[in-house]
Amino acid sequence: MQSSKARTAGTTDSQRGIQSVETGFPLLAALVEAAQPLTLRDLSARAGMTSAKAHPYLVSFIRVGLVQQDAATGRYELGPFALQMGLVGLQRSHPVRTALPFVDALADEVGHTLGIAVLGSHGPTMVHIREARYPVHVNMRSGTVMSMLHTATGRVFVAWLEPGVAQHYIDREHDDENVLASIDPPVRTQEEIARIAHEVRTAGIARALGNPLPGIDALSVPVFDHSGRLAMALTCLGPASLFDADPDGRIAQPLRACAARISQQLGYRRGE
Repeated sequence: MQSSKARTAGTTDSQRGIQSVETGFPLLAALVEAAQPLTLRDLSARAGMTSAKAHPYLVSFIRVGLVQQDAATGRYELGPFALQMGLVGLQRSHPVRTALPFVDALADEVGHTLGIAVLGSHGPTMVHIREARYPVHVNMRSGTVMSMLHTATGRVFVAWLEPGVAQHYIDREHDDENVLASIDPPVRTQEEIARIAHEVRTAGIARALGNPLPGIDALSVPVFDHSGRLAMALTCLGPASLFDADPDGRIAQPLRACAARISQQLGYRRGE
């Protein structure tokens, strides 16, 4: 029988690795899969190791920013550097790279802030933002996770994601009282969620009028890939005094057209 050392040597393709990195990796994988903070006990169990073995790896991961620990609860989650790594990966994905020139051209045409959001581990995540030509004070930047139910961007994902997938992220949001505290009134019932999804799908566009950001309106539309699945959302926003939020208005029409062109570039064929 071949020894474990021999088997390892035979599978490394003559490249020397760092065993401790490979040993600790399941902890990071478990956090990605869970998509929520975990206790040491739950995290180590998911990674297939004891708490005593997992803890030193977590200490090191915290030091380099791959993991962070909540001081109040003691739970672990992905750290700022891990999130930056994920954001770069999302930005470099094929659909986003395809969309960029179309989005930047549209931003020049309409003159308002335009962003691209894709589904990240924590929910709809802004991966590219083209700022308006005028100053607009919006707390949104690349890496911002958008509310599923209370933003135009999030409602696109509610409308076109598989219901079970959408519900997963909605449930996470319901557990975040910081999100709910900023909304008046918050969406909570399944009936409200179903109504939102139906209205957005029927209109083909989602709107947010002064909520959750007072004085800021937004429109968001879906982009589909070759399989007909939601690939991203395009979101345009601006001050209510300057922004035409009519779902068939002078911003909505070119926004829809831009999304259709990107979808076509990604291989989507309507009705197939």
